[in-house]
Amino acid sequence: MLMPTKKQRRRQQKLRRHEWEEVWVDEEGREVEVDEPNASAKPRNKAESAKARPAQRGGSRRVVRPAPPPSWRRVAKRGAILAPLFFVAVFYLQRQSDRNVAAAALTTIWMMGLFLPFSYLMDRTIYRRAQRARGLDPEPTKKR
Repeated sequence: MLMPTKKQRRRQQKLRRHEWEEVWVDEEGREVEVDEPNASAKPRNKAESAKARPAQRGGSRRVVRPAPPPSWRRVAKRGAILAPLFFVAVFYLQRQSDRNVAAAALTTIWMMGLFLPFSYLMDRTIYRRAQRARGLDPEPTKKR
């Protein structure tokens, strides 16, 4: 059996030090005092058990940033960063005897012509998915 590391032992000790209290949340999300007799009663179905679950206190505390709305300016910055990398990759992937700066530049321009609109579409897709997940209705798309 493995021994816990020093960091793991400290974390376990810290969890044991703090006092935890049981908190119940009703349908509207308000905290409700716990009634001891009702707390031991078993729920009759899954819906009741879901309502009666205490709020999770020690869950993930990671803050998720909302997806920013898509913008061509952000896409242009991304393209400005990646265009030189594309150029270097295209230039050095050519056969050594056929290396040509103009051909690599034209290929890079062609690749950026595909990459930039695709990048904008991906940003828009991610933004709309994040809006739907938050319960907000994204801009309605025009249907023909």
